[in-house]
Amino acid sequence: MDLDNQTRLERIKSMPIDGQALKKLIEAGLLWLKVNQQTVNVLNVFPVPDGDTGTNMVLTMQSAWAEIANLGYRNIGQMAAAVSQGALMGARGNSGVILSQLWRGFSRALHNKETLDGESLVHAFADARDTAYKGVVRPVEGTILTVAKDVATAAEAALKETQDPLEILALVVPAADASVEHTPELLPVLKQAGVVDAGGKGLYFILEGMLRYIYGQPLDVALATVQPISAMYLENSKESIEPGQDYEIVVDFVPTNPLDLPKFYEELESMGTSIQVGEGEGLYRMHIHVPTDNRYRPIDFAMTLGTVTKVAIENLIAQMDEIDRKSAGDRIELANIEPGQIAVVTVSPGRGISRVFASLGVAAIVEGGQTMNPSTQEILNAFENLPTDKVIILPNNKNIILAAQAARDVTVKKVQIVPSRTIPQGLAAMMHLNPEGDVEAVAARMTRALDEVTTGEITVATRSVEIDGVAVEKDQVIALLNGSLVLSAASVEQACLGLLEKANAAGHELITLFYGEDLAATEANRIVDLIRAAYPSQEIELQYGGQPHYQLIISVE
Repeated sequence: MDLDNQTRLERIKSMPIDGQALKKLIEAGLLWLKVNQQTVNVLNVFPVPDGDTGTNMVLTMQSAWAEIANLGYRNIGQMAAAVSQGALMGARGNSGVILSQLWRGFSRALHNKETLDGESLVHAFADARDTAYKGVVRPVEGTILTVAKDVATAAEAALKETQDPLEILALVVPAADASVEHTPELLPVLKQAGVVDAGGKGLYFILEGMLRYIYGQPLDVALATVQPISAMYLENSKESIEPGQDYEIVVDFVPTNPLDLPKFYEELESMGTSIQVGEGEGLYRMHIHVPTDNRYRPIDFAMTLGTVTKVAIENLIAQMDEIDRKSAGDRIELANIEPGQIAVVTVSPGRGISRVFASLGVAAIVEGGQTMNPSTQEILNAFENLPTDKVIILPNNKNIILAAQAARDVTVKKVQIVPSRTIPQGLAAMMHLNPEGDVEAVAARMTRALDEVTTGEITVATRSVEIDGVAVEKDQVIALLNGSLVLSAASVEQACLGLLEKANAAGHELITLFYGEDLAATEANRIVDLIRAAYPSQEIELQYGGQPHYQLIISVE
């Protein structure tokens, strides 16, 4: 610790760590996590468009911050309880739900506490660990859970050296960093992919942000990092348009000289927000959101650095208005539920898929799926005002199941979770809906139906990697069978036919394909004609799904 940090730490140590101090630490953790959001997002095991762990954790922390932003509690127990409530309702994805459980345990340990001391902090870290582990049916080591466990262990060890909570935090942060770096040794799939655990990294950034605030270090300056262009996930940057984010600018350029990354970021930060920088084979891609007056500045800046090869400018406000207009004019008729009937709530990634679910009798649809996981609050809002207390939720994505369970746990209604992990599973479950039946019995039948269907997914690899013996090059078409990577191919049609062979489609009766927003209807029909020729004895159906990221979602049953 340098002299400046030591001096500031001594000054802060003289003040009580009460509710208002915790509030500042929460804000600091959120700000630092948000700055490093894309660093967390790119820590993706499979080369699929699923870089949302950082986004989910940021949105969960933003909900926690929104809950406490205007609170004047001095009692740290009251403030911690509010943090826990905000995180729970805003939790998105598995990482966000586990993060909310960490805050839940943390707050329990501080119940009725006026201020924080060293022993209380150690107990809080321990209760956070225990609550998070209990909230997961099958805890997996090498994840955010392991990092939380190592944080608690480090805090207990630190208590033997000091009773000061801030000094304990200063010892815990490097332990969290070391724990994150060790995750590939505990989870082989991380080592195969050459990454550390994303959720654990996010937790580390939250704790590091708190320590940076204590030391007076900046929280709004991104680390000068460059990610692969294929891993930038620019879709995530459009999830919410903040004030002043009028235009999205993307510039590809080849620099004349090596980039001075810190100065490069500093210049971009003077122009706008949502900054991302990617690199591939000497080409750099710069992404930024800027106010109207600055819409040409990033382009002019890039031209001073080298040769600009491509520029894209989008009016974000107009784009969001157009999306809202289309949604308003494209209504989907949902089931009209009577009191006492079973209402099914489903998560859907596309308008076409939503229409199919509606035709099967769902009562509410929550928009979401890959890279856009809905929050606990959004799922809760979908059924709280329905005129029945019998509810079944179909998450249709493995990363939404925990949020659905969290929504179930905060309502007085009789909610059953049918743990569908894919869209075909959700549709298969809907075939067993009986609105007049016993909700537990119906949910059990729907759950058994999940095994009656095989799911295939066709997308494009976001990076080069080898997993489970399948070598994938960036931008290749890849196929997933029931969530496992099974092959790579040069085209969508090759991947599709190869997937169907591995799924033993010849031994089944029905093949249904849902084509996404990135695949033209004419191309989808051409591929279906090839499938019909290869499988003349099977019934083949093609429907518009409208899902992002995945050219095709395939059901084999």
